[in-house]
Amino acid sequence: MLRGNYTARIDPKGRLKVPTPFRRLIDEKYGTEFYVTSITGDNVQLYPLPEWESIEKRLSLLPSRDPTRIKFLDRTNYFGQQQTMDAQGRVLIQPLLRRSSEVLGDVVVLGYLSYLEVWELEKFQQRLAANPYTEEDEVAIARLGI
Repeated sequence: MLRGNYTARIDPKGRLKVPTPFRRLIDEKYGTEFYVTSITGDNVQLYPLPEWESIEKRLSLLPSRDPTRIKFLDRTNYFGQQQTMDAQGRVLIQPLLRRSSEVLGDVVVLGYLSYLEVWELEKFQQRLAANPYTEEDEVAIARLGI
């Protein structure tokens, strides 16, 4: 599982150096191929390619003209590109997505179990402040026995 939070840097060429703890796990479990995308353009999502292919299989169960499927694919294709992690553990984030998400220089990389999210730190802190953890959230998580 990909978990935790690490700081990283986007270099001048737009490459993210994947934090070592994440890189080790990804190398062992998935290999070096990623689908790098976003739904909102506010952040970058790095899916190990097998995880992204699993999403595609589930999407293919919907009718091809399903409005939600189209909306999801519009966004993930617009922001997305398949990338290969190089020998130094770097993954290119395409310019359109870098600009949209404002991930330049220092960033925060968070594990979301099966994929990574990359955020500009201040933007992520604003997200946390705008969406506090509520009693309703606690109840929903408690239903899982957590």
